[in-house]
Amino acid sequence: MEFFVDTADVNEIRELAETGLLDGVTTNPSLIMKSGRDIMEVTKEICGIVDGPVSAEVTALDYEGMMREAAVLAKIADNICIKLPLTMDGLKACKALTSDGHKTNVTLCFSANQALLAAKAGATYISPFIGRLDDMAIDGMELIEDIRTIYDNYDFKTKILAASIRTVNHVKEAALIGADVATVPPSTLKALVKHPLTDKGIEGFLADWAKTGQKIGG
Repeated sequence: MEFFVDTADVNEIRELAETGLLDGVTTNPSLIMKSGRDIMEVTKEICGIVDGPVSAEVTALDYEGMMREAAVLAKIADNICIKLPLTMDGLKACKALTSDGHKTNVTLCFSANQALLAAKAGATYISPFIGRLDDMAIDGMELIEDIRTIYDNYDFKTKILAASIRTVNHVKEAALIGADVATVPPSTLKALVKHPLTDKGIEGFLADWAKTGQKIGG
């Protein structure tokens, strides 16, 4: 599974990129607003930190507007992935952009039928929103499982990018089902490494080591 981080905070992105665990970044208008920075400036900086795809989202709702905005965003860097809404105009733009060689991320997916259409349109990534379905008492993991089955049935190349992830269990369950990518907040990615028994084991090892009076390399 690939890990993308869902943020426009360059400090968080830089910190995670240094671990070698980060494969890409997803942004959206809300995250850009939270950063307080110009979209072109912050997106260009992010693209310089990571080698993998950086999703930058259009805000237009009509096909012509999406294509105009996509042309601007695509010029930021070679690793830009154009993020599009799952509407008919969004799917039309997806088809046109992928045909021109651009990476695309079709977002706000809440049904298997929507995911099927995105794959037919040639989307590089489909972003089903797990957490928002869970908020409505609908099991978001069932959607991931349905999409995985459909894509495997027809050998679609579109990658399942599990989004709206709220917990470390969401990550585990998405990985077990076979999602290709998980995009997570920085805090969730950092939380994946934590376990109380790991902390307890380290504490015990250090206590025993201190009793030896030894030092490594000095």
